[in-house]
Amino acid sequence: MDLVPTIDISSPGATALEALDAACRDHGFFLLTGHGQDALIEEMWSEARRFFAAPRAVKDSVRRTRDQALGYYDRELTKRLRDRKEVFDFMQPSGPIGSKRNRWPAALEGFRGTNAAFFDAATELAAETLRLVYDALGASPRAADTYAGSPTTSTVRLNHYPTGDPVPASERTDLAALADVSLGHHTDPGLLTLLLQDDTGGLQTHSHERGWIDVPPRAGTIVVNLADSLQVLSNDRYRAAVHRVAPMDRRARYSIPYFYNPALDAVIEPIEELLEEPPRYRPFSWREFIQARIDDNYTDLGADDTQACHFRIGGASVREAAR
Repeated sequence: MDLVPTIDISSPGATALEALDAACRDHGFFLLTGHGQDALIEEMWSEARRFFAAPRAVKDSVRRTRDQALGYYDRELTKRLRDRKEVFDFMQPSGPIGSKRNRWPAALEGFRGTNAAFFDAATELAAETLRLVYDALGASPRAADTYAGSPTTSTVRLNHYPTGDPVPASERTDLAALADVSLGHHTDPGLLTLLLQDDTGGLQTHSHERGWIDVPPRAGTIVVNLADSLQVLSNDRYRAAVHRVAPMDRRARYSIPYFYNPALDAVIEPIEELLEEPPRYRPFSWREFIQARIDDNYTDLGADDTQACHFRIGGASVREAAR
């Protein structure tokens, strides 16, 4: 069995659910085929490369700030160190939050339309994938509906990992130290992430059984990783994927994650019907959790990024203590 199994989302059988279950218990990653999004994915690669190749003035026109968390950024922090990447973030283009806060580069005609189409397609696929994960967990349809994701709070990110420092030398004064990897090890805060990755490689996840393993680029697949909120909902039966990106020494890397998140006022807590032992986490709201993660991105707050373990009853989880 592959350490990172490939699941045909168009016809998942019992064997696929067993492979998914094993992967989610060990490291939290699997791959999807049968998604039907190949043509749209190719368009997204073209738009990502076009955006990051655009003149700096184009990217600066949509630069993120502490008060405006969407748009372009090139100095994000992970584990208190600066990532070797530049990003562009947006929310649901037609949604009540995204329609007000998204910022689109006026100079790139067609950029918004392609990204909006991808957001809608990814939302449908993420909802279908989450139902599959709940099936593997043994959750009832009622529980799956109660703890569903929301496109309103979900986000898409375009990532570019260059071979050097993404920030010009003239702008590095007083910035946090650059990490020795392209992206430091972390978990995503939401329910699950759909990830498009190019053929460069470098994505790794931490397996409970084998330590760091590669999440290989495979043509035609979409990567899925579980996130903090789902680990809480499963009461640690499934693992939020600890992952990192190795340094890009020879070739730049591009990736496009869709972060599928709970509703803004959703309460995150272990699903009662799945409990085989007392709850390991206290209830908390998605609003509370995501705001803490946004704050971590901008400033070294003197501690590691906010994680689900901060809401754990009685201290850090076994997973957190092993990092």
